[in-house]
Amino acid sequence: MNSGTGRPGGAVLSGVEQTEVKEPNSSGAGSAESGRSGDPPASHGDAGRPPRSLKAATGAAVVLCLAAAIVHVLLVFLHVAPANAISQRYSNQINAWVYPVFEQNWRLFAPDPESVNRQISARTMRIAPDGTSQVSGWFDLSGVDNSAIEHNPFPSHTTQNMLRRAWSSYLETLGGDDQPHSERAVMIQQYLRNIATKRVADLRGGSFDSIQLRVVTLPVGAPGPAGRSRPATAAPTPVDTRYLPWWKAAPYGTD
Repeated sequence: MNSGTGRPGGAVLSGVEQTEVKEPNSSGAGSAESGRSGDPPASHGDAGRPPRSLKAATGAAVVLCLAAAIVHVLLVFLHVAPANAISQRYSNQINAWVYPVFEQNWRLFAPDPESVNRQISARTMRIAPDGTSQVSGWFDLSGVDNSAIEHNPFPSHTTQNMLRRAWSSYLETLGGDDQPHSERAVMIQQYLRNIATKRVADLRGGSFDSIQLRVVTLPVGAPGPAGRSRPATAAPTPVDTRYLPWWKAAPYGTD
């Protein structure tokens, strides 16, 4: 007759085996006691989440970008759309935003090729300490652009269009009297002046107080016969030479 605790099948558990069997029950009881103690288990789910301030800043930046994009599209649309009550009422605000960086036109789809070439040059004047004026020679701004475009398969938009478009806008807004009669005309005049003064200061150097532009209009030469090179001819005769008034050059090019 077996005195020990029996298993099904008649096996007898030793004292060691009884202890090992009871250990899971004791650990479970300990877990139950720790659970009843009121201390919540540690949670690691918030470790990888960004702080609320970062999320709020990101959301605000996204909202500002979307708002700026919507305002930009709306203003450009009003600029290119036919004249209406809104565009006429807020024309000053629309033009201030669009010109000169975001100017829109349809010349890409209906090109208007140039019938003349314009050579834009600049000269500077400096007032000496004794009161006398020192005038420099003419500096060919268009020639610098042409040399940067020639043999360059990917010329920049700046060298191709900045100076040329500034002058065409000057002609459209100021005409032939060089007197601005609108806020846009004043802006275009300052835009052309700043382009010229910055380029002269960067490429020629030196200090000066005033700057003057000269625009020489040259006819476009006729193309040669098909399959033949254009014969060497004399330089085309200028059609028109226009001198613009002296403009103050500050803040560029001064000591």
